[in-house]
Amino acid sequence: MIHFQIAESLEEQNIPVDEPVEALVQRAAGEALAHTGTDPDAGVTVLLSDDAQLHALNRQYLGIDAPTDVLSFPAGDIDPDSETLYLGDIVISYPRVRAQAEAAGHSAQAELQLLVVHGVLHLLGYDHAEEDEKAEMWALQTQILKRLGLDQIKLPE
Repeated sequence: MIHFQIAESLEEQNIPVDEPVEALVQRAAGEALAHTGTDPDAGVTVLLSDDAQLHALNRQYLGIDAPTDVLSFPAGDIDPDSETLYLGDIVISYPRVRAQAEAAGHSAQAELQLLVVHGVLHLLGYDHAEEDEKAEMWALQTQILKRLGLDQIKLPE
């Protein structure tokens, strides 16, 4: 099950969130799970937030004193009641979504889906620190984006 939340900080800063983001997040996460053969009932939480929160989380958990677009926090826990896997949490900076979309020449909705797919792949253990890992992860992202009808998106280098 994919859980979706919008941080109060976006409302407090009057940062409008384009609709229907919840449906886009659900679809992107669902396609990533399906394409990788992961149980579609696996739990994932996606939180849309702001640069300040991503900056603080990046500093606290990765030791990087800078904002970023997406962070993933793998859990891998089994819910004892439902016996369902909880994969973890994804936090996305919505201001970065909008800025990166504009810079890349595609919609904020497309950028959001890219970052959701990217985050889910991280929850599943994929990484891009090494060139061979990056090639595998980028290939999967491209395949999933194509399934979402977003094959025109160019992935960052």
